[in-house]
Formats: sequence, C-alpha cells, structure tokens
Amino acid sequence: MVSAPEMGCGVRFLPILLAAASALPGATYYVTIAGLGGEPDYEQRFTAWAKEIDHVVKEGGNEARVYTLSGADATRERVKQTLAEVAATSAPGDAFVLMMIGHGTFDGVEYKINLPGPDVTATELAAWLDRIPASRQLVANMTSASGGSIPSLQKERRAVITATKSGAERNAVVFARYWVAALQDAAADTDKNEVITALEAFTYADRKTTEFYATQKRLATEHPILEDTGQGDGVREPSPANGHGLVAGQFTLLRIGATQIASQDPAKQELLAKKEQLEQEIDKLKYEKAAMPLDEYRTRLTALLLELAKTQEALEN
Repeated sequence: MVSAPEMGCGVRFLPILLAAASALPGATYYVTIAGLGGEPDYEQRFTAWAKEIDHVVKEGGNEARVYTLSGADATRERVKQTLAEVAATSAPGDAFVLMMIGHGTFDGVEYKINLPGPDVTATELAAWLDRIPASRQLVANMTSASGGSIPSLQKERRAVITATKSGAERNAVVFARYWVAALQDAAADTDKNEVITALEAFTYADRKTTEFYATQKRLATEHPILEDTGQGDGVREPSPANGHGLVAGQFTLLRIGATQIASQDPAKQELLAKKEQLEQEIDKLKYEKAAMPLDEYRTRLTALLLELAKTQEALEN
C-alpha cells in the first residue's frame, strides 16, 4: 500500500515523467546563415565560423537536422526556402536554432542582415520563424547592429541573443567567434551536466568578448544581450532577479560527453529525457523562489534534487 507522502511524491513527479516520455527523440533543427563580409578577410572568417558550427552540431547526434548557408548560397530566397522547409517538416516537440553571422544594418526602424542580392529584414525573418511549429526556439543574431532586431524577433518561448545591445552598435563584432568556441569548449558547461544550454553559451561568449576588448585595451563597441521573455530590451546579465534566462537556460543547444552518447542510445533516452526535465524544473523553481514561502521552496528543491540524483545514477549504470 502506498503511503500518503509516497503518493504525493508520485503525483508531484507525474508531470515530469509525462514530459520526459515525449522529450526525446525530438529533433533539433539548426539553420546557420553566414552573410556578406564585404572584404576577403571577413568573408573567410564568416564562412569558417559557419563551417565550424555545421561540423560541431552534426557531431552532436543523429537527431540534428542541419542547414548551413554561406557565401553565394546565403541569398534571401535560399533563407526563405530553408525556413519554409523547416516549417513543413518540424513538429511542436522539436527545437529550432537560427544562428546568423556577418554584417547587419539598422536605419532606426528596421534591421537587415547583409546577404548576396536583396537583404533580409528582421520583420521578414520573424514572419518566417512564426510559421515554424517547433515550440522551443532560439535565435542567435551575431552581426553588427543586431540589437536592432530584438523588437521584431522576440516572442514568448523564443530566446533571442544579439551581439550588440542596440542597432547603433555598427562595428564588426567578435561575439560570433566566442559563440563558436562555446560549442567546442567543455568549460562552457558551467554546471557540468554535459549539456551546453543557450544561456551557458551566451554567458561564455559574453565573458570572452569582454575579455577580448580588455586585453586589446580597446573601448568595447559591442555589448551582447539576451531577451527570452517575449518583451523588453533584453539584459547583459540574465538572472531570476530580472526574469531573464529561464527559457535560454532550459534550451539544450548541444549535448557533450556521456550525455551525447546516451542521447543516441534508445535504452537510455527516456532516462536522459527525465534528467533534463528535472533540471529544467529546478531552474524554473529558482525563478519562482521569490513568490513562495522559503520552507516550500526548500521542500520542493530537495525532492527534485533527490529524484535527479536517482536518475543520474540509473543513467550511469
């Protein structure tokens, strides 16, 4: 016979178990766009970064669906066609990542990414993205003036990361370099759970960008920001205090190490899904802490941590 506390625990974790059962094997769609460089050095740099992203996400597992557009292939029509293909083939349980590298412009009203032929505006991109059914979405706009794209691209449950805080920061940016590095450096996984989230990649790339300007003794001309509430201007330092970072912190950008291997093992996929769902519940609880009694917070956190430890042990056996 199940005691009252045990029954309560089972009820408490039922939503987690149900969510975990459907969390995998959802696909992740990665679309990377490397726009015009204007000069050979920038052209080579943008293309190289796009190729590195293509390589690392393809290595991440067979659930990845990867589209990389660079050079002459990164036209407005090809971008539109690619996003239309993702819209036609993805499902609500999937995840979608758009990464943009290159030069952008902002005229005070509209942001554009510079592409061969006609440029693409943030308004156009937003309309194409809104047709994609994947419920988890991330846009990493790593171009100059990218901050000007936030008002158009932001949406509930969509994390938007930009290399600049506004459209007025027009100089070439280095943030993209360190975003690529975050996908390749296990140090970006700050909580050591072998998952690099969008928030962790942002934090890593932002810190490296700040260090770059300090080392070069140059005035910083870019200030990366994150917006994942669907409203507002975004922030440099997401936290429960300002309400930013929850969606990005729950967005699995890349799995590494044993977790990456487990994601490709049918026997462990359900356990992995449960583990990631528990971690997301813990993150969510931290954002809700200020609105609940401290004793309730501690009780719920302890229960989640115990369940997470059990799940991790089962994964390792």
